[in-house]
Amino acid sequence: MKYFTIEELTRSATAERLGIVNKGDARIVENLTVLTDCLLDPLRALWGAPLRVTSGYRCPALNRAVGGVANSHHLRGMAADLVTVANSQCENERLFDVLISSGLRWTQAIMERSRRGVTWVHVAYDPADLRGEVLSRMA
Repeated sequence: MKYFTIEELTRSATAERLGIVNKGDARIVENLTVLTDCLLDPLRALWGAPLRVTSGYRCPALNRAVGGVANSHHLRGMAADLVTVANSQCENERLFDVLISSGLRWTQAIMERSRRGVTWVHVAYDPADLRGEVLSRMA
């Protein structure tokens, strides 16, 4: 783990606001480490500038609170939502393009867009399922 920490991958403003303890067990930490070593750190190196994690691990209570799907990779510490430091639609879409053309392996890469125009890149890494799914969706 070169560019990211377990703390930032488990931090959540929603959890803090709602008083949810969003800490994972040793298996979650292991999954977050694999996610970081195999996908997040290499992507950050390719990007050449810091990236911000807006959502990493989510305990079940937090996943429910944010409206996450029941089978979310976030629940297992195998996913992260990322934005660039500029956090503009153009830069976040460019980050997604860098990922897609990178040659890196992943389970899911989703260019997410909210109805308010907010964008972020969702990445999931399950070593047992590196299907390389690429999606774009309105959240």
